[in-house]
Amino acid sequence: MEVIEIQGLQQRAKEIESLMTTSPGMRKYITDIIRKAVRDARKKIVQDAKSVLDNDPRQAFRAVRSSVYKQILGGNINILSPYKRGAATNYQRPRKLDQNPHQRGGNRRQRSMETLRYESYHGVDRGFILRFQNQGTTKRETRFGNRGSLRARNWFGISSTIHTEEAVNTIVKEIENALDAEFKLM
Repeated sequence: MEVIEIQGLQQRAKEIESLMTTSPGMRKYITDIIRKAVRDARKKIVQDAKSVLDNDPRQAFRAVRSSVYKQILGGNINILSPYKRGAATNYQRPRKLDQNPHQRGGNRRQRSMETLRYESYHGVDRGFILRFQNQGTTKRETRFGNRGSLRARNWFGISSTIHTEEAVNTIVKEIENALDAEFKLM
């Protein structure tokens, strides 16, 4: 019986072990790939949000949030409320009457405190506007009359599905390319 001695088997085992997700180096590399793909997907979803809101002087598109998980390999893109509110702004929407004071007619009613509060939100805090556009609203009545409703557009569901699938495909290709390069070197 002949004994076959294999040289370098332990070295190969260490190289293969370094390619596993339990390896800190490989985990960091995959997390970086995920972070880049999620950032690109968020950027595309923000462009879609800008197209949904024709006039957006207070930058509600900034409410599209993304995150990359620390414990598991993955990420998230959403339009949910932030944990705390940012600083209020004193943005005042220009009124037609202010632009032409000699105009007859028009809305001379003072703005309510709730309207002023809504208009003080800026950027990330205006995620509720994106959610209104996405899910729609019911018929709104005030003591001054019917304020109408917004129809549901589901723009975020469509946009996020498309762009996250692109991100997943990008992540898979990047990981496959990295593994192919490593196995070619072995």
